[in-house]
Amino acid sequence: MDTRPVAPPRPGDAPWPALTERSVHLAREARLTGGRTAAAPRAEIDASWDRVMRSGIDPEQSPESRLLEAEEIEHRRTGSALGEVMPLLREGLAGIADAAQQIMVVTDTEGRVLWRQGHLAVMRRAKDICLEEGAAWSESATGTNAIGTALAVRTPVQVHSAEHFIRALHGWTCAAAPVRDPRDGRLMGIVDVSGPASTFHPATLALVGSVAALAESELRGRHLVAIERLRSVAAPILCRLGGRALVVDTHGRLAAVSGMPPVDRLPLPKSLRPGPVWLASLGMCRVEPLPGGWLVQVAEGGQDGPPRRVVLDLSRERELTVHVTGPVGTWTRRISPRHAELLYALALRREGRTAAELARDVFGDATRTVTVRAEISRMRRHLAEVLCHRPYRFGEGVEVEVVHPEVPADLLPRSTAPVVVVARASAGRPGTAGFGGGTPAVVR
Repeated sequence: MDTRPVAPPRPGDAPWPALTERSVHLAREARLTGGRTAAAPRAEIDASWDRVMRSGIDPEQSPESRLLEAEEIEHRRTGSALGEVMPLLREGLAGIADAAQQIMVVTDTEGRVLWRQGHLAVMRRAKDICLEEGAAWSESATGTNAIGTALAVRTPVQVHSAEHFIRALHGWTCAAAPVRDPRDGRLMGIVDVSGPASTFHPATLALVGSVAALAESELRGRHLVAIERLRSVAAPILCRLGGRALVVDTHGRLAAVSGMPPVDRLPLPKSLRPGPVWLASLGMCRVEPLPGGWLVQVAEGGQDGPPRRVVLDLSRERELTVHVTGPVGTWTRRISPRHAELLYALALRREGRTAAELARDVFGDATRTVTVRAEISRMRRHLAEVLCHRPYRFGEGVEVEVVHPEVPADLLPRSTAPVVVVARASAGRPGTAGFGGGTPAVVR
């Protein structure tokens, strides 16, 4: 018996899966048992198996994962630029997938399925392996698979039958390619075609890669058109202005500039409103809306610091608020109990908290990082000037005050968050500070 490693087929050879499936199965079993075999998987599969084994994935586990809530799925869809090219993806890929008895799947950068479409019978069958909207398909969740492995290596990948690390997926074949934002090269998500192993075709990977490139080209074209339109609006405005000013699109991409060196991109708060605003790269600015973007005028002289003080008022259960005082004024916003719990945890830990640490503080479960990231993202739309990330924390130089209720037991009384439960149980005298790390928060 010839036990040399199997090479990809040459023209006229047997089809790739028929030629290699048994060898890959033998290689996988040998890897799992610590045995040795001359059969070897493809290099990208071999590397993926190594990563997955180090992560502790059980090859006999179910591919099931906790699905995202419908509200979270919709939130991620609306926040993804891939939504803009879904008509193109459906036209270029979903119909072909349907005809080939496969389905098209589109995920975000975490490998969470946001959209899927294709052959109805395969859609139903895909539920058996949790290939449905909201499911997790990163390598750390589901082992070697085209979506997760493409996320890991950032290149198109095809995974067939026994190349999947989890045995329950051996009846499937999939091909996936990353889609990048043409404006900055950042990953936006994964487009994938999956189906029963019997539907394998070696050209599927090339097709998926071509459609992903087409989607990137469509996004690039849309961006250029939008920038040119914004530039035509900005030109006469900048001619009339004195001082430093620039015009950017809603993502901060430069359209025009006056009185200062050009920049490729201006970082903007996720929630930007007309009026005075502090921008980390420019200091104090005045922002005005334009069709498709913003006019940003840099303040000359005067105060140029970030907001200085945040008051988290937890004194009344039905009126939880955050009050921000800065160089250009003050504002107050009502917050939800969940956001109050998160901000309270950050006030206690000025040095910052990771998503896993916040999940443990609020839910008692360090694995609920997706929910934490989503909630923090929503808060930063309004608190971007004072709330930082990596790790999550209040910014340097920002004084944080927490206003407690008069009765310690009334601190977020309906909350079961461990950080709040502990605080209620060990509440000290009003007016004392009990915060660890960083600049002490003031407690009133």
